[in-house]
Amino acid sequence: MKSQFLFGLFLLISPIVFSQIVINELDCDTPGVDDKEFVELLSDTANFPLDGYVVVFFNGSASGANQSYLALDLDGYETDINGLLLIGSTTVTPFPQYVIAPNLIQNGADAVAIYKADDLDFEEPTTAYVDDTLVDVLLYQTTDTDGTGLIPIFSAFNPSIQIINEGSGNNTNSIQRNTDGSYTVKTPTPRQLNDGSGIVLNGILITLSQISYNEGDTFDIVFTSEQSVTSDLNFTIVFNNGTFNNADYTGNTAITIPNGTNTTSTNITLVDDSFDEGDEEMIIKLSGLPTTFNSLNNNLRIRVVDDDFQIAAFGTPINPTYGIVISTQPIGYYDSLDNKSDAALKQAIQNIIAEEGVVRTQTYADIVDILKEADQNPANSNQVWLVYKEIGRAKLDYQFTSSNIDKWNREHTFPRSRGGFNSIDLDDIADGKEVYWNTTADSLRHGNSDAHALRAVDGPENSSRGNQFYGEYTGPSGTLGKFKGDVARSIFYMAVRYNGLDVVNGYPDGLTGQFGDLATLLEWHRNDPPDDYEMNRNNVVYTWQYNRNPFIDEPDLVEFLWGIHVGDIWSASLGLSDNYETQIKIFPNPTQDGFYLKGIQNETVLDLFSIDGRKIKSFKVDQDIYVNYNLSAGMYLLKITSDRQSSLKKIIIK
Repeated sequence: MKSQFLFGLFLLISPIVFSQIVINELDCDTPGVDDKEFVELLSDTANFPLDGYVVVFFNGSASGANQSYLALDLDGYETDINGLLLIGSTTVTPFPQYVIAPNLIQNGADAVAIYKADDLDFEEPTTAYVDDTLVDVLLYQTTDTDGTGLIPIFSAFNPSIQIINEGSGNNTNSIQRNTDGSYTVKTPTPRQLNDGSGIVLNGILITLSQISYNEGDTFDIVFTSEQSVTSDLNFTIVFNNGTFNNADYTGNTAITIPNGTNTTSTNITLVDDSFDEGDEEMIIKLSGLPTTFNSLNNNLRIRVVDDDFQIAAFGTPINPTYGIVISTQPIGYYDSLDNKSDAALKQAIQNIIAEEGVVRTQTYADIVDILKEADQNPANSNQVWLVYKEIGRAKLDYQFTSSNIDKWNREHTFPRSRGGFNSIDLDDIADGKEVYWNTTADSLRHGNSDAHALRAVDGPENSSRGNQFYGEYTGPSGTLGKFKGDVARSIFYMAVRYNGLDVVNGYPDGLTGQFGDLATLLEWHRNDPPDDYEMNRNNVVYTWQYNRNPFIDEPDLVEFLWGIHVGDIWSASLGLSDNYETQIKIFPNPTQDGFYLKGIQNETVLDLFSIDGRKIKSFKVDQDIYVNYNLSAGMYLLKITSDRQSSLKKIIIK
């Protein structure tokens, strides 16, 4: 992070000047179903761009603990000619420039604040604070008795700050700022200056029938003004955003609403190309509006679904395949483990996966890019595969705002609060593979961004899991639970990779660094062996971190550290490697019934074991055979001995 450090140092020593943005009006409670709440911002100059600002709501109740519950990113928005930006739901009249869901704003006693910051700074509930990024704050209530805890926090910003009472429940008032900075409670005046001055604007609303279209689709965009225009209204629309550009669509972008009318439309066709460019977002934005008009819902994001996605040769975790993806471990990567046991074996593993000068650590921001590659859905290259939910989700749907609904984010299988590792400022910079930190076994903070223990996850499910131990948390109901072995092996990895972490029996709540339940994790590991998806993931992470999860490459190492072979001496020749060279082939594998052995040329001894080491059957053969013992679902081990050479093969019965 060398270059970014120098830039950050410059910011620390350079003065930062904020243009004034204030909370001009708030309506936190409305009659009936209470869906018409809004907040209105006022800038000291017209058409002021709001990039870099965020509006944050804090819950001042006893249960809310003065923490944030909603953060609204203002990037891409600007105030109108009167200096106003109205934020509210589609039920607010006149229509807001920034649309949010109904009934998001709580009644109080709460606070709403403007920070020169990012909404992701409030991705997790954050206690209200005052620093040089705080621009304005309003404390409010609806005849509530609590909320006084916010006063001492924000008094550092305004020593005379007080809670403004909008009125009793279901009131018809709003809280409005006066020119001297005081507040008045009166009839709401959304999208209008509180003193009645200013220009009355004619708003233009953009509407479409859908929020997502496929390449090749044709659709209409309708433009409607709040009042009929008194002369032809001409403006243009632009769609470009990132990789979505003029080559991706055709249609008229020069728009006219004819004199005396209030609506028009244009027809757009999305180009169906042959490029696998992934799903994209077009952003519809009006340009060239006269000063007496404003766009009511500019920056409208529309999904463009790419139909040129790739399908991998291997299966998803719920339709697993085995043996297609080969480990990319260097030759001899695990040789130093031979003839070791117990603590010496664990230390030898750590020496490999935490080797200083070899192993790298990226930033927490880099993890998003790593997950897009490592957790790519084998059935659709435009998606990530979500742990726990066991479904694909568009890579575009990463959670960039405080709302996690239908979004994916980063899941720590070993929760941060349990491990004692967190982000630092430089973790916010995604700077790619070739910019990294040196790391050791004692670099516990780097557990925060270790991709072997981070997964793409559904946002709400991440919140549901919280920091529960595995065993307490078993995943969403109705899923197959094919994530269980994967997360177990990530916990085993963390317990060896970092000094200060351990996996133990039970649920050691309150003991930082300890994670459970060991018995559950062993069961999950045994019943859900590594598949091609997990091996591919291991290979991808290796290209970033230069270390591997050994419990994916050599899954029976788990038994030597925590399971039935504790105390036994490890030898790679006893491991469960799928790469052992043998002419004898097993197929199909996995199977629902029996399996064929092909390539037997002389006398061969076959020993079939359960995963816990119990011998089920032993027999000799001298030719190809079909084996069927009506085995129950699970993983089995087949030891094949021929010409004084032995190998172990995994057999998966579905």
